[in-house]
Amino acid sequence: MLHKGYLPALARMSVFVKCVVATLVFLTVYLFSSLVVFAQLVPDGMLADSASLLSAAAAAFWVWRKLGDAGSGILTTALSWAVVAGALGFCGGFFGPLIFTPEANQGPLLGIFISGPLGFIGGAIGGLVYALWRGSASVR
Repeated sequence: MLHKGYLPALARMSVFVKCVVATLVFLTVYLFSSLVVFAQLVPDGMLADSASLLSAAAAAFWVWRKLGDAGSGILTTALSWAVVAGALGFCGGFFGPLIFTPEANQGPLLGIFISGPLGFIGGAIGGLVYALWRGSASVR
């Protein structure tokens, strides 16, 4: 039985993991939306930054709510993990070469064809394993 103010070790770790993942999602969505989407669509810098911050905050809030959601089914959990890991893999593979080797003109293709899809597949497998583990742990 949980008392007010008491979090078991697994729940505390879950909150820490949720914080780390939500922060990574916030940063990647902010970078992607400010450098790729809103910088091209909105000429005003202040408006583009505000839109980027708002979209990054919305994505981080969605991830925070979805991670560890007890009411989620196996498919929903696996798909949520796949989307988050695929987005992180895509952004890392897309922006990494742009930042570290800007002279490489085919660098962003890494995110499009390799790290994004591999992140999606890895996230789906990880989410499936987590959902099955969570389901078997709740049966005990």
